[in-house]
Amino acid sequence: MTETLISLLSILIGIIAANVTGARYKKYSFGVIGNTIAGVFGSIFLIKSFGRLGFDPLSIMDNGMFHIGLFLVNCLVSISGGVLGVIAMKLIYNKLNK
Repeated sequence: MTETLISLLSILIGIIAANVTGARYKKYSFGVIGNTIAGVFGSIFLIKSFGRLGFDPLSIMDNGMFHIGLFLVNCLVSISGGVLGVIAMKLIYNKLNK
């Protein structure tokens, strides 16, 4: 698995988490397209912010070896980013529409 594939998987996991959050909690939903956008940006933001702690794609593929533990942490952060992206987008939306 290459670093690019790990990055794309992280974004895909964030998209799935955002859409599941929108489907589960209707008050946070922006539809499929809105939830997908929130998932992409939320996932990328958290991975870039916290990836420096050692679970970025380069660290996962250190010296050609795949570290499953770091990949699982990366997946959890992507899920959190997708969920937080939808929630943050809803909070911003509510604040701007007052």
